[in-house]
Amino acid sequence: MAISELQVQTALKEVVDPNTRKDFVTSKSLRNLKIEGGDISLDIVLGYPAKSQVDAIREAVESKLKGIPGVGKVNANVSFKIVSHGVQRGVKLIPGVKNIIAVASGKGGVGKSTTAVNLALALAAEGATVAMLDADIYGPSQPMMLGIHGRPESRDGKSLEPLEGHGLQAMSIGFLIDPDTPMVWRGPMVTQALEQLLNDTRWREVDYLVVDMPPGTGDVQLTLAQRVPVTGAVIVTTPQDIALIDARKGLKMFEKVGIPIIGVVENMSIHICSQCGHEERIFGEGGGERMCKDYGVEFLGALPLDIRIREETDSGKPTVVAAPDSRIAEIYRGIARRVAVKIGESAVDHSTKFPNIVIQNT
Repeated sequence: MAISELQVQTALKEVVDPNTRKDFVTSKSLRNLKIEGGDISLDIVLGYPAKSQVDAIREAVESKLKGIPGVGKVNANVSFKIVSHGVQRGVKLIPGVKNIIAVASGKGGVGKSTTAVNLALALAAEGATVAMLDADIYGPSQPMMLGIHGRPESRDGKSLEPLEGHGLQAMSIGFLIDPDTPMVWRGPMVTQALEQLLNDTRWREVDYLVVDMPPGTGDVQLTLAQRVPVTGAVIVTTPQDIALIDARKGLKMFEKVGIPIIGVVENMSIHICSQCGHEERIFGEGGGERMCKDYGVEFLGALPLDIRIREETDSGKPTVVAAPDSRIAEIYRGIARRVAVKIGESAVDHSTKFPNIVIQNT
């Protein structure tokens, strides 16, 4: 008895992608289905980077299809393709950059920069081309966190070449000034510096540009909202009430300016004693999840208060690269996949598909 496409699709509807939480037919990941006699070949194209997930997904798909009576060989080719997604109206995409993720917090000291760099490294570990923009002009920390020393080159006298650390392209005002020099600048100079760092850097085919935002809801945030094509924002908070108050303000600010909230990360969620293993919620409990419930956004994950995160990041080797097999790195990668999935599910940007129309006298 011949195997039909309907049989294959019905079977695949029962295989749920653990990252998108949808089956491969509903998510339109199924491509190029071919049935020859009892043999089946197909492509599963994911919309998010999934280097660590490919084998497990292929095995799940092939195992399910082999359960169909009369099936012989099954060949499932699993890959991923990252495209540009929608941004605020009237804001053009930046050449060489497909998607921009703003990592923000209402206040300082909640581990936003540490979360941003580990998120970027986790996306890269999953197979994406990733860049990091340090938008904190007053307190740039990414040069130290990525262990990058030196100054960016300019090959044409107009644009800057991004520096590299752990496979990430990176740009920061910290590369251009002495580490001990304070930026005694007013708002307009800061926003101009941010725009130059963003637009005058020669980004090279970046799937995700992670922007480490300064704390607060001031000039830089407004510039980002009005002139930078942001795909979505990740809010970082701690469970502490005083941090949550400011995190809520940051979330509301992005909502007001039309930037989608990808979700919330709760940092320093729990402390586990390194001596006895006792667990203690030093900064309170469940604050990030309550905030997500109140605003209808996704809780992306919780990270522990762990001395290794601080030590590894300060040494220029953040946890995702310093201890890739650790439970903490696994949490960061899980958060990164959810961020990428949420972006993948948003509207696709088609502006680059249309040619520019130029009217000239001839």
